[in-house]
Amino acid sequence: MSPVTRSAFLLAALAVVAAAHAVAQAPTSVYLEDLTWTEVREATGGGKTTVILPIGGTEQSGPHMALGKHNVRVRALAGKIAAALGNALVAPVLAYVPEGKSSPPTQHMRFPGTITIPDDTFEQTLQSVARGFRLHGFKDVVFIGDHGGYQKAMGRAADALNREWASTSVRAHAIEDYYRAATVDFAKLLREKGFKESEIGTHAGVADTSLMLAIDPSLVRVDRLHSAGNSKVDGVAGDPRRSSAELGKLGVDLIVRRSVEAIQKSTIRR
Repeated sequence: MSPVTRSAFLLAALAVVAAAHAVAQAPTSVYLEDLTWTEVREATGGGKTTVILPIGGTEQSGPHMALGKHNVRVRALAGKIAAALGNALVAPVLAYVPEGKSSPPTQHMRFPGTITIPDDTFEQTLQSVARGFRLHGFKDVVFIGDHGGYQKAMGRAADALNREWASTSVRAHAIEDYYRAATVDFAKLLREKGFKESEIGTHAGVADTSLMLAIDPSLVRVDRLHSAGNSKVDGVAGDPRRSSAELGKLGVDLIVRRSVEAIQKSTIRR
């Protein structure tokens, strides 16, 4: 090998090593779980001082959707929201939430597999987690919830934290626009496309099922889609038969857009 060839080879090898090192030093994931503690420290130091706590829930969603629907959905959407914001990371999903009483069983607890905790335990968990985020350099702690039953409790937790942090620059934000977009706004969009209220439903209907098909179709049992169900018998309030990933993508875009707008508005320092 000539000196010139040898030099070119060495330069190429160094370039490969440098590129690999650069990739290793620049993690692209917005998910806290994917990062090391030093990478989190570097991220907050570099301006990523918003952390999103996605709240799901482990509950029945009819015979055609898996119990982890809320958890999978809120994690995926939180990732899209964080990426759009550009200054946020996403915490692990909180999968244990209030879902009714166990004795006697109420709400979703009437169906096997659903998991519940008391409201006060839920609120205390949110507050404890948020205090840890504050300790580690985050300035805005954002709660988004994929289930309707705890929206008020989520707000109470944020209010309690903000009273506690009144003399600091750290704030907690309960972003109810996320859930409103997933339900009220998405339902309006579907009505404009000709879907009936009885199809759209309030739980496991065409809106709910379409969102899941767009995010993770493996959680939907398409062979078990049937006509309007009975929420007391099978847990379905709606008719999911005309659900599709295409409709769900419209809902995903809507939720992400409205959530980003709401978070940006809520986190503006006045």
